[in-house]
Amino acid sequence: MEKFITLTDTIVPLPIENVDTDQIIPARFLKATSREGFGEHLFRDWRFGENGCPVGSFVLNNPLYRGSILVAGKNFGSGSSREHAAWAIAGYGFKVVVSSFFADIFRNNAMNNFLLPVVVTEPFLAAVFAGVTENPAMTLTVDLENQRITNNHTGQSESFAISAYKKECFLKGFDDIDYLLNRKGQIEEYEKRRGL
Repeated sequence: MEKFITLTDTIVPLPIENVDTDQIIPARFLKATSREGFGEHLFRDWRFGENGCPVGSFVLNNPLYRGSILVAGKNFGSGSSREHAAWAIAGYGFKVVVSSFFADIFRNNAMNNFLLPVVVTEPFLAAVFAGVTENPAMTLTVDLENQRITNNHTGQSESFAISAYKKECFLKGFDDIDYLLNRKGQIEEYEKRRGL
C-alpha cells in the first residue's frame, strides 16, 4: 500500500451530522465482494436524483470543492458495520476523513482500508466549515508522523490520536500481513526464547 506521512490538500465539506453507512453506500450496491467500483456509488442517493441526474446542490457535484480530504459533521459512519462504506470513500479518492466523532466500527474499517479518520474538536471542525465556505481553495495539512492537523486558512492546529500499531501501518504502507512479516525476526526470536 502507499505510505501515508503528510498530506496537504483542498477539502470537500459535508457539514451533515449523523451520516450513516447506508447514506455513504446504499445497501443495494453491496452485492460485490471485491473493493472495486464502490467509489462511483458513494453517497449515491444524495448525488443523483431518481432520474439518474446529478443533484446540483450536493457537494460532490459542486466543481468548487475538490480534494482528497472529506470533512464531515459529527457522528460520521454510524449505522451498520458494512466495510463497503470505507471502500466507497477510499474508492472515490479520499485519503482522510475529518470529523468530531466517528462510529467505532467505521473508524476501524477505515483504518483497515488505508483511509485515515482524524478526530478534531467541534470548534476546530466549525472553523474548517466556515473557512471553506469563505475560500473553497483552502487546505488542511494532516501530519501523521507528528499526529497534527492544521487548518492552513487560520493557522489553527490540533493533535489527533491514533494507535501506535495503525500509525506504523500507515507510515510504512503495511497491511496487517505486512506488519506481521516485518516482525518475523522478532516473532521467531520470541518463540526461540520460549522454546516454541
